[in-house]
Amino acid sequence: MMDSGAEGGAMGGSTTMTAVAPAQFRSLMSTFPSGVSIVTTSDLDGQPWGMTCSSVCSVAVDPPTLLVCLREGSPTLAAMSRRSAFAVNLLHARARATADLFASGTPHRFDLLRWSADSEAAGPHLSDDAHAIADCRITRMVRIGDHTVVFGEVFRVDHPATEVADNRSPLLYGLREYSSWQVR
Repeated sequence: MMDSGAEGGAMGGSTTMTAVAPAQFRSLMSTFPSGVSIVTTSDLDGQPWGMTCSSVCSVAVDPPTLLVCLREGSPTLAAMSRRSAFAVNLLHARARATADLFASGTPHRFDLLRWSADSEAAGPHLSDDAHAIADCRITRMVRIGDHTVVFGEVFRVDHPATEVADNRSPLLYGLREYSSWQVR
């Protein structure tokens, strides 16, 4: 945690600091593995939307809040904003193909896999591909550069029943490749 107090004067000084190039930033972040999720929502007319997202982070336990970062101009972000709700499907190790599908921009991707959404769901649940799902209501949105940070209060958590041990191991992405932790 950064402290802007007296030690070191990290925030002071007269040196002009410029941002690194996007390619440098992508290279940096590729060395930081993270879990893979698919963020989903439905438009007001019920049309499902979703995208692969590795920018997910817990924010607070009380109230239970997480954040996701989505690219400005994303149709999923637009639908989330209109609906004020979204679901985060945390993918298991055997869901690489689904992660790739939702990262590809392929139209009609929801026609290519099984999903469900009951009346309380904040977005489509990908129960065959997720080891856990969080339904969230949007509490705040903040635009930062070319992305929007969406804060969501979690109002329901689902752990789809899994019979295969690999379905409990989280899918990870880092160093530009997929990996996973094995659950024992």
